[in-house]
Amino acid sequence: MPKKLDYQNIIQQHLNVLERLQSPSGLFRASAQTVDTGYDKAWLRDNFYECLAFVVLNRWDIVAKTYSALLDVFTKYEWKLDAAIANKPVGKHEYIHARYHPETFEEFWEDWGNKQNDAVGAVLFMLGELETKHQQNFLKQKPEWHRVTQKLVKYLETLQYWQDPDSGMWEEDEEVHASSVGACLAGLKSIARVSGIEVNSQLIQNGQATLDKLLPRESEKKFVDLALMSLIYPYNIVSEEQRNGILDNVEYHLVRDHGVIRYKNDYYYNRNADGMSEEAEWTFGLSWMAIIYTQLGQKDKAEQYMQQSLRTINEKGEIPELYFSNTDEYNNNSPLGWAESMFVIALYNYLQQGYKL
Repeated sequence: MPKKLDYQNIIQQHLNVLERLQSPSGLFRASAQTVDTGYDKAWLRDNFYECLAFVVLNRWDIVAKTYSALLDVFTKYEWKLDAAIANKPVGKHEYIHARYHPETFEEFWEDWGNKQNDAVGAVLFMLGELETKHQQNFLKQKPEWHRVTQKLVKYLETLQYWQDPDSGMWEEDEEVHASSVGACLAGLKSIARVSGIEVNSQLIQNGQATLDKLLPRESEKKFVDLALMSLIYPYNIVSEEQRNGILDNVEYHLVRDHGVIRYKNDYYYNRNADGMSEEAEWTFGLSWMAIIYTQLGQKDKAEQYMQQSLRTINEKGEIPELYFSNTDEYNNNSPLGWAESMFVIALYNYLQQGYKL
């Protein structure tokens, strides 16, 4: 790595990587179209995080394209929202699906952990932010977009999201996850500020009560989980005490050299046959830490994680999903759009503070 880096150029390079993942429809693929891992699909959650960099950098052309596509996805499956509102879903297939074809918006029908309430909360959160904070008036453009947004609120109400076991951010075991409850809570609080969208205050109270009861745990089974970082950024839905507890636990238990493990004994890309001690190191976890410590004004911590994030860039100039435990070897999901976006946000915010690397 050269001694003196042009950090503005690095930001642009990674924005270019991200833009290449956006399909003509507006949806982002999770990774390159050529990967054979299934990451050529478009996830609701990944689109939220992939587009986040363009929100931070005020690239409203990209943002408008993405959120127009997401609203069109919900409009296409308005019938599913209607069915779920009429009768609380039982099977996973009855929930709003997590993944779509990036061009046709068709659902993928193989068995999947489609109970992912946090993904719906994430989209509601950003729609509220775009309408109120950034004055991007999407919901007034088409009556159906306003209509399905209101139905997403009703959908979370029917699910009783505050006590609905879902597969969460990692699409795995169904539990009541703090990160999912927090995403829905943040989404409802955000969209409630939009004129013409009605949110029953009891929905917010119920979510807050569950979140306060669960924290600092992620769930009954998991004490600490990388997903909890979302409650600090971007949702900002926790108290100072809760925030500090999450950061302390993630740093003590999960931070590694090339990334942050998702949770203890994570089997995904774990090279130990027993699924222990060799958890994969997720690159975006380091950028997440840098973002938060930059926001907190803790320069030394922010610089530490920013430097680690820079070292996750591979020889192709991309940031992969993860590195295998204690190695310089990364998996095939390179670039990972979510990781690219978090890196851009981390570096941009860090430089905006006037910090030097």
